[in-house]
Amino acid sequence: MKSKYPVTRRDFLRLTSTAAAGAVILPLGMSFSDSAPAPMLRPFGRMKNKVTTLGLGGQASIQWTPEDVDPVSIITKAFDLGINYFDTSNVYDLSQLHYHSAFEKMNLIPGKPNYDKELRESITITSKTLMRWGKPGWEEVENVRNKSNGEDVQTAADDIRRTMTQLFGDGKGNYPEGSYVDIVLIHALEAVEENDILYKGIETPIKPDENFGALVVLKDFRDGTNFTGTNPKNEKLLKHIGFSGHKNPEAMIDFMQRDEYDLLDALLVSINSNDHLYFNMQHNVIPLAKAKGIGVIGMKVFGAGTMYKEVPGFSRRPDQIYRKVGSPELPSNELIEYVLTTPGVDTLIIGIGQIDDDPLKCQLTQNYYGAQVKPDAMSQEKRRSIEAKTAKAAGERTNFFQLDNVGLTPPRDIKQETINGKTKITWQTAYAAADAISHYEILLDDTVVGKVEHRPQVLKSKPFTFVTHETGNFKVITVDKAGHRA
Repeated sequence: MKSKYPVTRRDFLRLTSTAAAGAVILPLGMSFSDSAPAPMLRPFGRMKNKVTTLGLGGQASIQWTPEDVDPVSIITKAFDLGINYFDTSNVYDLSQLHYHSAFEKMNLIPGKPNYDKELRESITITSKTLMRWGKPGWEEVENVRNKSNGEDVQTAADDIRRTMTQLFGDGKGNYPEGSYVDIVLIHALEAVEENDILYKGIETPIKPDENFGALVVLKDFRDGTNFTGTNPKNEKLLKHIGFSGHKNPEAMIDFMQRDEYDLLDALLVSINSNDHLYFNMQHNVIPLAKAKGIGVIGMKVFGAGTMYKEVPGFSRRPDQIYRKVGSPELPSNELIEYVLTTPGVDTLIIGIGQIDDDPLKCQLTQNYYGAQVKPDAMSQEKRRSIEAKTAKAAGERTNFFQLDNVGLTPPRDIKQETINGKTKITWQTAYAAADAISHYEILLDDTVVGKVEHRPQVLKSKPFTFVTHETGNFKVITVDKAGHRA
């Protein structure tokens, strides 16, 4: 897709500095009539399509729409800019329906004479389900949620079909042949107990008299199979499976480590310049996703807007949507660049509250050009500077959705056994604090007798291992790159 909103990277930086100073005029000589360079693209895990460095989030004014905002125009402007990643969910109220209206304008409804198959194949559409169970009549389990905006939705399969009818059909259950989304994410994973439900039917056999989790249902709709009985037409309505999370790295790591089947292709994860103050994603979750070949989408770049609002919390009404461009104290482009230079992040999504013909007032235009950054474009010194600026300008409690910092942890589940005269020690990964983990030291009588380099532990069934001829009671210590020990 070719951009219709031309601004060079140099011009964007001039725009940003002008906006931060509070001006509302274009820099001298600025023109928006020339052709713009193509948007930056990055590889996206194992998936075929590369993605633009900015994707359109399905919340903000697309979900909670102010009376003077046209959500469809936000979506079509994103297309015009060249953005090719689009996000929505079954718990985003009218978001999917607004996308349908935009898709009609963009000729993206399958079966219609003007259907633009080439355009459809060039973009990535992602929706989500917060349903954890695969069959109706599920039992209530502590810390396990089942939620959808659909009145008749009882299972993940219902949510998949709801997405199809809202994005491409009549919104009443019908959708044309050829409808599909590129990715369906398990939405907002928060607890290990949810993982136990989601993997039923994957880790265990499917039994007619027992329920199963949403993952095996998504697999049926990905592969066009009907092992669960929920896909009797053997439809292929999605291409990839993934999950999202913004709260609990422990649950997210567990979810990925249990995937011995290469089911997961995408991760939507909270990441911003205050992440290091919490049980962080950048040293715990994101490296594991990349080690498993999973495409990574960043979210909560502005802390769900709390970096620019006094009261932390998710927006629940149109009047809570932030509609300005950054702030003089905390320019939005720096926060975007921070996320896109976090190792492992492929793209990011941002919900849009305000578009405008004046690029200085247009969140979408500003965010788009702020996202034209290479993965290695920011030094560690600059990252630390932005972290300090964020904490000072926005405070340290912006990430209300994220668990508090647990600090550097010791290795977990340490086991020791003797095999053929040798001592074998195994352990599960430790969790990092503000600095990445460097290695593990193995101690015998307080003397270091071995060292194992840290790496993302891709499977729970393959723990870290140390083997020695020595015997005794061993300890394993976590050491991070700043020299902290646990």
